[in-house]
Amino acid sequence: SPPADAIPSQAVMIRSLVRKVARKPVMKMPVRTNMIGKKAPEVSAMACMPDNTFKEISISDYKGKPVVLYFYPADFTFVCSSEVPGFAALNEEFEKLGAQLIGCSTDTHFVHKAWKNATSEQGGLVDFDINHPLIGDFKGEVSDAFDVLMNDKFAPLPCRAVFVIDEDGTVMAEHRNADPLGRNTKEALRTVQALLEHKKTGRVVPADWTPGADTMDTTTESVDEYLKKLKAKK
Repeated sequence: SPPADAIPSQAVMIRSLVRKVARKPVMKMPVRTNMIGKKAPEVSAMACMPDNTFKEISISDYKGKPVVLYFYPADFTFVCSSEVPGFAALNEEFEKLGAQLIGCSTDTHFVHKAWKNATSEQGGLVDFDINHPLIGDFKGEVSDAFDVLMNDKFAPLPCRAVFVIDEDGTVMAEHRNADPLGRNTKEALRTVQALLEHKKTGRVVPADWTPGADTMDTTTESVDEYLKKLKAKK
């Protein structure tokens, strides 16, 4: 068998070959400056589910609850091997909030399953409970719909993007990182908490808010009160 450090590069080459053979050309949608306030695209793809079965899913399947959809470039790679377990470690907290966590890359759902069941020596995640769906977007249709594809020397890959979508399917937050920069997974959780606070109270949520902290009304008086409290803390 190949040495463990050869697995990532071989996986990338195999992925590139699969795309050349099986991937349909994707019609590139117009570039968006952002998706805030827009409805999440209606697009579906096969996913590797928490129990390693395969199922076709779409964001609309989870209408009625918040969705955190995160994209990452590829299985059997480097920063991605820290991010997916990082999101998975927070899944119980997302579930307590009634939110659905979904990951997505342009690997196939079969590669997702192999990655989940490979040892750490092989660059795999068998030691971690990947307890949420991973979309196998090998045709690139989901990534294209959310406009997250980057140019890559092997094939287009998604950037490190996160979308927080409300219970009605509206995109309420998005964040994107360059490939070398791993994300703060807890920020996605905090964003869902902030979204639910706003939905519950109708008040707006200030910078660095955490559950239990002050929020604001959209009035000058409320801003004045908040800023005086903020100054008093310094």
